Amino acid sequence: MAGPMGRMMAGGGPDQRSMDFKGSGKRLIARFKPERGTIFTLLFCVVISVGLSVIGPKILGKATDLVFAGIVGREMPAGASKEQVLQSMRERGDGAVADMLRSTDFTPGEGIDFGQVGSVLMIAFATFVAAGLLMAAATRLVNRAVNQTMYRMRRDVQAKLSRLPLSYFDKRQRGEVLSRATNDIDNIGQTLQQSMGQLINSLLTIIGVLAMMFWVSWLLALVALVTVPVSAFVATRVGKRSQPHFVQQWRTTGKLNAHIEEMYTGHTLVKVFGRQEESAAQFAEQNDALYEAGFKAQFNSGVMQPLMMFVSNINYVLVAVVGGLRVASGALSIGDVQAFIQYSRQFSMPLTQVASMANLVQSGVASAERIFELLDAEEQAKDPVPGLRPEELRGRVALEHVSFRYEPDTQLIEDLSLAVEPGHTVAIVGPTGAGKTTLVNLLMRFYDVSGGRITLDGVDIAKMSRDELRAGIGMVLQDTWLFGGTIAENIAYGASREVTRGEIEEAARAAHADRFVRTLPDGYDTVIDDEGTGVSAGEKQLITIARAFLSDPTILVLDEATSSVDTRTEVLIQKAMAKLAHGRTSFVIAHRLSTIRDADTILVMENGAIVEQGAHAELLAADGAYARLYKAQFAEAVAEVD
Repeated sequence: MAGPMGRMMAGGGPDQRSMDFKGSGKRLIARFKPERGTIFTLLFCVVISVGLSVIGPKILGKATDLVFAGIVGREMPAGASKEQVLQSMRERGDGAVADMLRSTDFTPGEGIDFGQVGSVLMIAFATFVAAGLLMAAATRLVNRAVNQTMYRMRRDVQAKLSRLPLSYFDKRQRGEVLSRATNDIDNIGQTLQQSMGQLINSLLTIIGVLAMMFWVSWLLALVALVTVPVSAFVATRVGKRSQPHFVQQWRTTGKLNAHIEEMYTGHTLVKVFGRQEESAAQFAEQNDALYEAGFKAQFNSGVMQPLMMFVSNINYVLVAVVGGLRVASGALSIGDVQAFIQYSRQFSMPLTQVASMANLVQSGVASAERIFELLDAEEQAKDPVPGLRPEELRGRVALEHVSFRYEPDTQLIEDLSLAVEPGHTVAIVGPTGAGKTTLVNLLMRFYDVSGGRITLDGVDIAKMSRDELRAGIGMVLQDTWLFGGTIAENIAYGASREVTRGEIEEAARAAHADRFVRTLPDGYDTVIDDEGTGVSAGEKQLITIARAFLSDPTILVLDEATSSVDTRTEVLIQKAMAKLAHGRTSFVIAHRLSTIRDADTILVMENGAIVEQGAHAELLAADGAYARLYKAQFAEAVAEVD
């Protein structure tokens, strides 16, 4: 995989396709529609909390004015009015000081009224406590809304995966699909948890603080707004530079996961063929690509906060200078300027937070786009409603002029006709790529025919529901599939109802699996993982065959089902299959022709067409394609003995 294809799979080149940030963002927001009640309650809590938070500095400014007025009043002669004191100061040449004290509400001869200051501070304390409690409630509501939305998204992804055609998975790496269903959804959830409530709070804080700033001093408010266009310019420029890197980061994450999943699943083969270094080199290449994309994304978005802090400090300096001049002229009190400086910080902080959250939001929307790509993928044709079903399921299968192609311009099966009577065993043989497994896939409706039709007991399977069709078919594949659990649970997986331990053991005996199962430490309760560690390939195959026995199907499909068992076990399974096949229609795909001698009909396929059909003796006597295959295997067997 070191050639061009390997590099392509590794995601070495940059992702050229631009991301629909706006569209994906709107779709993500629309996902919160079922949480409208929670969102409205959340907004109510945040609005009240922000309102109390922005009133707080004004209340503290009042306390500052009371303290300053007490300090000033204590130094003034008692009995005179405020106007008289200021007039005498101007007469002494202290007009600038008099102008500054003009906005201070002091009483000459009276010091600090600690009772009134205490009352104001208690009001401020209660205001901030109430704001904090409401924000805590809002945070809890955010968590609820996000978790419920992620729950529905995971459910939708799972449902979508079950509706996708087999061709979707054939064209994609398993690890890449898993990455979308796990990593990307987790990233969306973390992004929303960290940014949703904070974003709403920041936006409302900006609005509330701006209103208070204009109330305190419209001139200082305009000064504070001078830096807003600069902040917007910085956020926009940095955001546009970061966006494509976040898209590439999550795409590369999916490719890396796919590679790791493949290498872990096939780690034995990797070692057998000495491909550790090549695998490690490919991992390093993809890891470097992920590092590069992640570094660029985080670096570009990371400069956002320091740049915004720089703009915020400029804003702070401007407000402090202009505010000082307004206090000196007597247009504002010291408490108002103190409150305004707090407001300027409160105004700059959410701007900085919104800008710094840009990297989180872009990362989350990049993952959301990958999820929406999955959810928008073309699904398999829907089952007809209501679906037809045979009056009696007997197992008569007929293929009428069937044509099929995986790719539109490459024909695989052309005008194939075949009739299989109930209870008959049909063996399908032929060279690799002849279309044997494809024929079974069409019967199972993993793929739909391109032309013609397949009927089951006279009913077109395209007019049946897939579940109804597959419920009557048992299947054993060459590639065994087991899940983490006990051997008994793996065998019982084939049943559509609750089964007893006796039924499980009976199925195992029929498949000749009972003997080896009882030699295991815990017998049928022996726990195996999804790789079947602890049992051999042949024993895994016997477990899957026992599973097929337990399903009690009308139609039995065996795709190289005995390829992993020894010759003696193969003979035993053939006898068991003969018993199982009684009254059932069986399709057997086999390379070892010795296993299908007793089949009622043997189909020889080449290039998607049936070139010969008949019984074993008839086909040998015809001395055609089947005879050539049989003689070639016989010669190979003799060579192995010699």
